[in-house]
Amino acid sequence: MDRWIAAAHGAALRRSPVPPTAVDLGYGAAPWTAVELLERLRKVRADARVYGVEIDPQRVAAARPYERAGLGFVRGGFELPVPEAGAGGLALIRAANVLRQYPEAEVFPAWQRLCARLAPGGLLVEGTCDEIGRRHVWVALGPEGPRTVTFAARLATLATPSDLAERLPKALIHRNVPGEGVHAFLADFDRAWATAAPYGALSARQRWVRAVRGLAADWPLTDGPRRWRQGEVTVRWSAVAPR
Repeated sequence: MDRWIAAAHGAALRRSPVPPTAVDLGYGAAPWTAVELLERLRKVRADARVYGVEIDPQRVAAARPYERAGLGFVRGGFELPVPEAGAGGLALIRAANVLRQYPEAEVFPAWQRLCARLAPGGLLVEGTCDEIGRRHVWVALGPEGPRTVTFAARLATLATPSDLAERLPKALIHRNVPGEGVHAFLADFDRAWATAAPYGALSARQRWVRAVRGLAADWPLTDGPRRWRQGEVTVRWSAVAPR
């Protein structure tokens, strides 16, 4: 997810007239994701700043020793209690495995609340991954709402693209049923994956790229081979949005 953020949002971060501020919402029991996000963003913009936000005060206390210039940890939730959020000035909000525990009806209000904290051109990335980050699906949103959905995997561990269904974000996980866009997308992806099976003799990456090429004629993909080779594919939200 961090790699994708740096590629997809890097130009906007570089254009920011002020040091861009990012929030890692719900970073979890250890602060590593916030630390790694700062390291990734600093390769794009040297003055980037990151706040880790957690509702559990013990987790915040445990993270405080890792604070340094440009990295802080605060207690809070969707209100995002950092100065830049109040001014609608956040360049990036990342929320991984946060909304999965909420009812589906609460997802869109949470998105709206978070997007209201974004600066013009800002980005909210919300999604779900497995415990070691090898399967991941996320939605990218701007102040105007959802834009795209990205499916990403460590390809050597993937049997079929539809294996990613178990990591769909909350907005989509209950929509993986006939008649819904995300179900049709994953079914087409599995068929393209099966057709591309001979390329598996070269590598899982070659098979993935070939399968994604097979999707491109029928689905509004927003990326190209450079991202596909990373084990990613991004499709417009409108194509898979709940019906």
